[in-house]
Amino acid sequence: MDALEIYGGAVSVYDHVMPHVALYEPEIPPNTGNIARLCAATGTPLHIVGATGFRMDEKAVRRAGLDYWKFVEIQRHIDFEALKEALPGSRFVYLTTKTDRRYMDFAFERTDCLVFGPETRGLPLDMLAENPDRCLTIPMTNPNIRSLNLATSVGIVLYEAIRQLRQTNLQ
Repeated sequence: MDALEIYGGAVSVYDHVMPHVALYEPEIPPNTGNIARLCAATGTPLHIVGATGFRMDEKAVRRAGLDYWKFVEIQRHIDFEALKEALPGSRFVYLTTKTDRRYMDFAFERTDCLVFGPETRGLPLDMLAENPDRCLTIPMTNPNIRSLNLATSVGIVLYEAIRQLRQTNLQ
């Protein structure tokens, strides 16, 4: 039990090795709901940045049946600068289809904040251009597929980060 950290109503067994997840201007409520469930299950702090394509008030969350919402450590930020101010010790890692650097070739750190863009357009090009050494992609073998579902992408990368960080902590 000593590894458990309780904060903001959420329980995390991974807090000592857990990066953050940030969704920049998410557009599709079920994706955000699935990602919130993933974050609740892993004890990962979730950050919603900028405007969303849907309501996130208590009534909307209740209507959507998100009974696990109380277990998510969630923070809202008006813009990306506000996120950076809230996480001053974090290294921001940007997930995109616009790079060749594979997520599994990257060494994740406990202080990472994994940043994912909106479903229909991805992260802003200027954000990616300013951080080329921290842009990662999930490789896909079928060139006819433009991208993966946002919730799927978050799950793939988050669990790789957890795997790496737990191995590092166990050594």
